[in-house]
Amino acid sequence: MSGVLLETRNLETYYGPIMAISGISLSVRTGSVVTVLGANGAGKTTLLKTVSGAVDCKKGQVIFDGVEVQNQQPDRVAARGIGHVPEGREVFPFMSVDENLSVGAWGRKDRDAVARDLKQVFAYFPDLRAKRDQMAGFLSGGQQQMLAIARAYMGRPKLMILDEPSLGLSPLLTQTIFGIVRRINRDEGVTILLVEQNAHAALQLADHGYVLETGRVVMEGTGAELTESEDIKEFYLGRAEAGVRGEKRWKKRKTWR
Repeated sequence: MSGVLLETRNLETYYGPIMAISGISLSVRTGSVVTVLGANGAGKTTLLKTVSGAVDCKKGQVIFDGVEVQNQQPDRVAARGIGHVPEGREVFPFMSVDENLSVGAWGRKDRDAVARDLKQVFAYFPDLRAKRDQMAGFLSGGQQQMLAIARAYMGRPKLMILDEPSLGLSPLLTQTIFGIVRRINRDEGVTILLVEQNAHAALQLADHGYVLETGRVVMEGTGAELTESEDIKEFYLGRAEAGVRGEKRWKKRKTWR
């Protein structure tokens, strides 16, 4: 891995008067997989939306590939090389699979490379090949998630950010999706920033991870370090012996140590 591709510095983002993230600073190195963990409402999705330009920050910086991009329009951020796969897939339901993929490549002029990437998409997601002419709204949930990732891939991003890619999927399909994300990272050199409730799967994939609580970073470490953390085991990896004791610790804890 080389230098830092994405860095956020002291980000603060609000929804009206409500602060959603408070002073978040993190970095994502080129070629790495970084995961962000946290309970519902911790600010994970807001962080991703702030990075991609879907929401504006009130304070702080988003530095991508050496350039400040905070509060720029999403299309300009995407053109710089950030592909956002949002929570809930958000494919274009009344457009075909092929048309959705064409939207992903909208800003590209390298037609020959686009054709090669389309061929690669169908190698990664063979289910989509048979559905090329089908309306995206009629795909299964898993196929829609594949399409959302494939659409982002067609933009040839330097950084792909994924928000809950396993949401609503079976364990087997989740394993398939994560395997493809790993291949895109390793084989294509695409850097990954991942928000995921399935902490076990996310940490297996991640080089580094951050834990958010009420809009703040309260813990960070390598994927292996977080996997071995007692706090992570209790609150995210479902260790059975934690039980009620872990629940009480979570409610009482103000900061992580």
